[in-house]
Amino acid sequence: MIFVTRTNGSKLYLNPELIQSVEATPDTVVTLTNNKKLIVRDTPQEIAERFIEYRRKTLVPPASASAGASS
Repeated sequence: MIFVTRTNGSKLYLNPELIQSVEATPDTVVTLTNNKKLIVRDTPQEIAERFIEYRRKTLVPPASASAGASS
């Protein structure tokens, strides 16, 4: 999950796998795969960085799991 900040200042945790697009119009509009739109304070760049960090954490296997594997 990544967080975004709504225009009223409240935090919302969002499943980044549901993000279809992020636009600056000039407000940042996050469109989800179900076509729901969220207007947030975060910039598209901030959301992209959080998404990248989320993917790094979820796609990289833990070091202990790969250390025990044998070829």
